[in-house]
Amino acid sequence: MSEHLPGPATTSGIRHEITLLVRAGCGACAPALALLEQLCDEFGAGLTCIDVDRAASTDPDLRAEFGDRLPVVLLDGREHSYWEVDEPRLRADLAG
Repeated sequence: MSEHLPGPATTSGIRHEITLLVRAGCGACAPALALLEQLCDEFGAGLTCIDVDRAASTDPDLRAEFGDRLPVVLLDGREHSYWEVDEPRLRADLAG
């Protein structure tokens, strides 16, 4: 599953991109996605959701690096949190 949800630029002109790495059947992944959708709407950030198992056929390194600690949140391409969304820290980073 790879889904991109566009968001408008923030008032500061910086448009952050969040990527959520997930796996089908992951009990923590669906709640993380729901929270990120809400935060992205609030802050005007873009959101992409990638299933690491499906992506493994073209990007096996993604699953090898992150597959044992899903869900993983990437902010602007860099690891931000894993196993759960660090909401206070993410809010601060999106606002800054």
